[in-house]
Amino acid sequence: MISRLSRRGFLGGGIAMMATPPLAHADDPYVEFQDGTKATLGGSMVATEEQYYDPALLPPPESEIDFPIEPVNPRLIKKKYRRTQVYFEGNEEPGTLVVDPDNRYLYHVLAFGIANRYGVGVGRAGFAWAGNAKIGMKRRWPRWVPPREMVDRDERARKWVNGQPGGPENPLGARALYLYSNGADTLYRIHGTNEPKSIGLAMSSGCIRMLNEDVADLFDNVIVGTPVTVRPSKGT
Repeated sequence: MISRLSRRGFLGGGIAMMATPPLAHADDPYVEFQDGTKATLGGSMVATEEQYYDPALLPPPESEIDFPIEPVNPRLIKKKYRRTQVYFEGNEEPGTLVVDPDNRYLYHVLAFGIANRYGVGVGRAGFAWAGNAKIGMKRRWPRWVPPREMVDRDERARKWVNGQPGGPENPLGARALYLYSNGADTLYRIHGTNEPKSIGLAMSSGCIRMLNEDVADLFDNVIVGTPVTVRPSKGT
């Protein structure tokens, strides 16, 4: 019996690790995602609406080039959003990442009462996400694969339906930390940006943006499995 399931849940399984599959015939046995995309039980993709997602693009590869990270002129960033070590009042365990979306901060808890604080950009109204997750994957200069919803609404994303190679023009920036919950990709990321002026603003599609130099610093100081807490927004 063919079942209908979410794209997120399906990609959380082994198909995401497969080599590039051939394009399937439309009458092959398949599962259908909620967004209308179909995949054969053998792992090949069935094209729909002239575009399709290739599961071999996940997990996203890193760029073969480790591009230099150009420091941002600090004058472009408000002082309160510059990286600093602060007193931390939360109860989270050392090692945890805590995102405070209303104040546009990400904390890396070093010990009880001490954290490195980074300024971030967060999701705009209607795209914010909150909850508990873990870092499930880390990538340097990663390929960006826009979600189907973004492809549908954003013409600029449509040209990258099968992924934009990593590099300085890539919206994921220099590093990306992929947030997982219950073993499945949430599709939310903590990542760099090629738009440093977005730090301190709410304008992303739900992900947490950091300066490239800041996310590179964080990347080197966290491991896969690190717990992440994104606090609920009060709408400020």
